[in-house]
Amino acid sequence: MNILAAVSRKIGAPMHLEECQLEEPRDDEVLVRLIATGICHTDMAMRDHKIYPIPHPAVFGHEGGGIVEGVGRSVTSVRPGDHVVLSFGFCGHCQACESHHPSYCEHFDDYNFHGTRGDGGTPLSQEGTPISFFQAQSSFATHTVCNERHVVQVPKTIPLDLLCPLGCAVQTGAGGVINSLGLKFGQSIAIFGTGSVGLCALMAAKMVGASEIIAIDRNPARLALAKELGATVIVNATDGPVVEAVRRAVPGGVDFTFETTASMTLLRQATEVLARRGTCGFVGGIPAGTEVTLDVEWMMTGGRSFRGIILGDSDPKSFLPKMAKAIENGSFPIDRIITRYPFERINDAIADSESGKSIKAVLQFPA
Repeated sequence: MNILAAVSRKIGAPMHLEECQLEEPRDDEVLVRLIATGICHTDMAMRDHKIYPIPHPAVFGHEGGGIVEGVGRSVTSVRPGDHVVLSFGFCGHCQACESHHPSYCEHFDDYNFHGTRGDGGTPLSQEGTPISFFQAQSSFATHTVCNERHVVQVPKTIPLDLLCPLGCAVQTGAGGVINSLGLKFGQSIAIFGTGSVGLCALMAAKMVGASEIIAIDRNPARLALAKELGATVIVNATDGPVVEAVRRAVPGGVDFTFETTASMTLLRQATEVLARRGTCGFVGGIPAGTEVTLDVEWMMTGGRSFRGIILGDSDPKSFLPKMAKAIENGSFPIDRIITRYPFERINDAIADSESGKSIKAVLQFPA
């Protein structure tokens, strides 16, 4: 079928809305008409080959929400008319997938970052020329096909422009706090960076009842919003040493830190403010080969931990419906960080995301 997609043709260049061809869904696939799609910094990093050199031309987008329009013969979990959010790709049969940790799938890169379905082919083309498929959905388009594994049904009572960020920002931020770190009521956390992932982490910390939530950034407007969303302490990194500011706020150190900026300087600082037996978790598109130095004596004698996190250790089929309920009941006010744009203004939305003007830009598609 013919669809309209935002095609990326070169590093750093604007995307153009172009007619493309989309294959019919295979037996295990679902055809989805997109209603809304979030923009993530990973989309731009992949466009610019900062993480993986995905071949151009490509269609990015990995926070899609839409309505099922068709299903393959073997699909049983959704049917036409269902509202769904789209998640990352995984094989479903390796050790990580079978233990309900699909974000650590042994074939994760094949399914998400190599421009194919995972089998070397792409459902997207333009006049016979293949177009790279991104993160199992390529949702900067009016329609897409996704494997049934990567589609999660959500209530029709919740607007899809609020639910689409579940696919990445919410899984990474909220999942990182709830699933990966296991933050519990009464514990403390310092969050480095108050972009969409950091603020999702903050809202999750508030939701589970953290005693101290410290938000660290350079942007006064974002820090003010962090305060409104539940931060008990805000630290502007331009005002002085961050480590000293956090230690003044919580003299014994915090139970957890969550580093979202991919800055190795801040990542080191995130270990230096940990309490004994505290854990530093870090996310972000960090290029291969990046190194960080740690004070080994500090980490070892205090029993402190240091761990990377991919997509919040989320099993999308079980975690995303829980977060959808939290959005619906108001305990996870994601609407506070969303700015909406019509699909044809995708380049404005990207520019506003890169400049920091928008925290979570969401594209809306024509009905």
